[in-house]
Amino acid sequence: MSLESFYAWQEGTRIASTIRENELLFPLIESVHVLSITLVFGTIAAVDLHLLGFGSRERRISELMAELLPFTWVAFVAAAVTGTLLFSSNATVYGRNFYFDAKIVLMALAGLNMLVFHLFVGRGVARWGASASTPWGAKLAGGTSLAIWVAVVTCGRWIGFTMVGGP
Repeated sequence: MSLESFYAWQEGTRIASTIRENELLFPLIESVHVLSITLVFGTIAAVDLHLLGFGSRERRISELMAELLPFTWVAFVAAAVTGTLLFSSNATVYGRNFYFDAKIVLMALAGLNMLVFHLFVGRGVARWGASASTPWGAKLAGGTSLAIWVAVVTCGRWIGFTMVGGP
């Protein structure tokens, strides 16, 4: 099955048709998606800024991560579910949108950056304590993450402005 035929199949599902044809459903789902992305970005930005040296040094990064990451994951799941629902409503058009493709690639890069951080640099997070400076690798990961997530949000906003034949 080709990607185009998969998109056509997804767009033809009952739920996709319902979202597309109901004048309230798409905006409702989109609102939940935007709020979820806001929470994802906000919690990640708080951690990234702390890694970059901004924020209270009285609080350990490990404590901040332990408090925020559960919210990040719940919001990410909500954003993924709502994003999939929105995508399904017009999959053949979204699938040809450069900004949609860029957003997906950037999210994969954000995931890779997070994985590298947790496998290598983040292993020593408990030893950092509340020191005045985080290791350069942590700063690099935090700056990279922040830049990627800003780009994800930017591409997400541009999707709606560049849709041809959209909802």
